[in-house]
Amino acid sequence: MRKPLPLLTTHPGGRSAMTCRYRCGDACFHEVPNTSGNEYAGEVIARALARRSVLRAGAVVGAAAAGAALASGPGAAPAAAAGRGGGHGKPDGPGKPGKHGKPAKGLRFTPVAPNTADKVTVPEGYGQNVVIRWGEPILRGAPDFDPERQSAKAQAGQFGYNNDFLTLLPIRPGHHGRGGHREHGADQLLVANHEYTNEELMFAGYDPENPTREQAEIAWAAHGLSVVAVSGERRTGALRAVPRHPLNRRITATTPFEVTGPAAGSALLRTSADPRGRRVLGTLNNCSGGTTPWGTVLSGEENFNQYFANAEKVTDPERAATLKRYGIGGGATQRRWERFDSRFDLTKEPNEVHRFGWVIEIDPYDPDSTPRKHTALGRFKHEAAQPRLTRDGRAVVYMGDDERFDYFYKFVSAKRMRRGTGAADRRHNMSLLDEGTLYVAKLTGDSPAGAIDGTGTLPEDGEFDGTGRWIPLASGDRSFVEGMSAEEVYVFTRLAADKAGATKMDRPEDIEPSPRTGRVYVALTNNTDRGKPGKAGPDEANPRRNNKHGQVLEFAERGDDPSSLRFDWRLFLVCGDPEDPGTYFGGFPKEQVSPISCPDNVTFDSYGNLWLSTDGNALGTHDGLFGVATAGPRRGEVRQFLTVPTGAETCGPLVQDRRVLVAVQHPGEVDGASVERPASSWPDGPGRYVRPSVVAVWPKDGSDIGR
Repeated sequence: MRKPLPLLTTHPGGRSAMTCRYRCGDACFHEVPNTSGNEYAGEVIARALARRSVLRAGAVVGAAAAGAALASGPGAAPAAAAGRGGGHGKPDGPGKPGKHGKPAKGLRFTPVAPNTADKVTVPEGYGQNVVIRWGEPILRGAPDFDPERQSAKAQAGQFGYNNDFLTLLPIRPGHHGRGGHREHGADQLLVANHEYTNEELMFAGYDPENPTREQAEIAWAAHGLSVVAVSGERRTGALRAVPRHPLNRRITATTPFEVTGPAAGSALLRTSADPRGRRVLGTLNNCSGGTTPWGTVLSGEENFNQYFANAEKVTDPERAATLKRYGIGGGATQRRWERFDSRFDLTKEPNEVHRFGWVIEIDPYDPDSTPRKHTALGRFKHEAAQPRLTRDGRAVVYMGDDERFDYFYKFVSAKRMRRGTGAADRRHNMSLLDEGTLYVAKLTGDSPAGAIDGTGTLPEDGEFDGTGRWIPLASGDRSFVEGMSAEEVYVFTRLAADKAGATKMDRPEDIEPSPRTGRVYVALTNNTDRGKPGKAGPDEANPRRNNKHGQVLEFAERGDDPSSLRFDWRLFLVCGDPEDPGTYFGGFPKEQVSPISCPDNVTFDSYGNLWLSTDGNALGTHDGLFGVATAGPRRGEVRQFLTVPTGAETCGPLVQDRRVLVAVQHPGEVDGASVERPASSWPDGPGRYVRPSVVAVWPKDGSDIGR
């Protein structure tokens, strides 16, 4: 009989200590890696009406071209129909209830109440199904999942563990996979990241001090990505995986990758197994990602630091400092992989760690292609990478470094995207992220520093807002950072950003531009170290001490140009309990919003509404998915769409017109839980293994989401 276990909240953001150990190597319990002396520039900036009007008026007119370019590319989010949404050209000041009290289009559902139910809870009138679970076979020859007979070979052909980022791509004519086979019963490709493994919930009788080689190799195979053909049911919004489809693919911790870009071949990337520094085995801790306008998928390698052992034995002071700046310290790792592969031992392969922490790119339409690691986008704890296009067709990628007091970045490509669909065009487009300029953000508030008191109280002008600039770090083989070569900037990007004086943020995670308006939204999850002795204090972009709940920043590039060096920003949401005076919901009445804590992943629907999934809800209830209007009279109205089971995190997410997909990550990941003592019975009921899974949700009446 399953014994319920309490969900402990020892993690500063509300997450269990078990999650902290396995996902990020207890990052929040270690000293903050960023000890640089960057200061908040809180000088009073003249409140030029020209600047404020850029953001308040919507940054819409010119950005429509960039949004249309993004939406028109293969694999991009569907463009909204003309006339949808509203708010174009109108001020987006504090929100007010509409005439008839209706929520924004796309958000017209009965909000789910905060809860602690061990299930996926959806609005009244909505159905759901599990699309695919950890361990289900996706490649030919892979067996059905048998928890008592797991093997590395089987897992390499099965859906991986702890699904995170999700995207759906159309199966287009001519994309028939290996051997030119025709697709039967599949209309889309689902691509999912597999961030990390939790061995205590995977293996019965697991001994964390003495894992077996087979358990380690199963975990290697459970990391990475899955490409899975799926088919929608005609009468419902249900989505089903198509096993053993010719386009299905697994990418794991041992899949060969090509290193590309300006740091490829650098001495900093060379190892005994790869003396040229151009070929890496595997990808690790893939968190969120992005879908390119040219039809490929990007994925961010995030908490890679936890996989490398024996940093405490490194005696060279300079090398020890670089490891510390990336949160790499201590002796044995949690999973003990260094016992089975010397590349995870820093004393044996000192450069292997430099080969992780990149944005990777895969071609989901070619199962035999070699995925790439793009060094031009810098090395740090990448949460995600979502491209957009400039008016002249260059790619712009926004990226967050998920660490307390770290930064967010932008990359602008040197070359333009080609619109053709031939092989030469595809090769060209897959090289776009290898040449360009890498920038880091510096933000300045427009209120005196003394007006930001750390409580979340709004300054005199009624908003947390200001200006920002993009500081160049490197372009090709040219470094803009004194004392660092270009290769050093790319490999040690955090140190370069320290030197450049970037603004320390509260864990910048997913960053995405709206396909409708061009405005960019940054999820800042939390930072309970903000304002502690010896740590950076509150500033206008990060206005609360002991920030348990996080905030969402919104910015508009100057001139509606994604390649601009200047932007205007403001906080769109300051999350938490609406009854807390230190919260803010775009100016919308607090008594009409759903409580939200710890925003993580972001996406958009076709109406331009922002959707937020949460990670580590510090309000005592389960994580969920929330929709919020970004324009019009309901701007700032947050409405909760679903919640996930005990111990789980809401990942993905993906919002289509008639279907919402979420990745239910680490269900049952509660302190003290194990295979023998599960904390959750999701998704298959008592007596079954708890399994991370992808879930589809849809209106039962066949209508669009939120209509």
